[in-house]
Amino acid sequence: MWWTTPFLQGLGMSAGLIIAIGAQNVHVLRTGLRRRHVALTVGTCIAVDAVAIVAGVAGMGLLIQGQPLLLAAARWGGAAFLAWYGLAAARRALRGGARLAGTGEGPTPGARQALMAVLAVSLLNPHMYLDTVVLLGALGGQRPPAERTAFAAGAVAASTGWFLALGFGARLLSPWFARPSAWRALDAFVAAVMLLLAALLVATPLPSAP
Repeated sequence: MWWTTPFLQGLGMSAGLIIAIGAQNVHVLRTGLRRRHVALTVGTCIAVDAVAIVAGVAGMGLLIQGQPLLLAAARWGGAAFLAWYGLAAARRALRGGARLAGTGEGPTPGARQALMAVLAVSLLNPHMYLDTVVLLGALGGQRPPAERTAFAAGAVAASTGWFLALGFGARLLSPWFARPSAWRALDAFVAAVMLLLAALLVATPLPSAP
């Protein structure tokens, strides 16, 4: 069928960008491990990504590529966010004390606090916009108009499947993360990756308008 190829291309490209360690994914993983507001967190991430991908494919991705100031702001803002997130993870790794029940990190947040947290880690992260709006949006926006919907559907499907698997599948790792040392190892790994991503974001040339 005519829509199969663009759908699969959107699925694959989205998976390649989204299925990687990042601030949003780490937040979903930590939420899934604690089994607190998992559906709320996963649903919010899916909705945010879907809106960003559709907006990008609809034309915003190509529009932003033609605005060097916006791209520069996204680059430096994304690098700063990733560096901040990495340093916070490094601090947790050094201090330790995190457990599945959340002891050592204050009281368990309510639904409102959980929603605000996932919105912050999604909407305040310029790196998310680079992946969804700029890169996926530009790739999908260059396709013939009849194929853009299928491409966007494939990209959203990859995001949806990933967040569902990450959030609700995290409980399988619960026995290992019952040990505080496992949390310290996770935070140390996250810190290293976030700081590396920040450095790569600064060093890697951003896409230019076609």
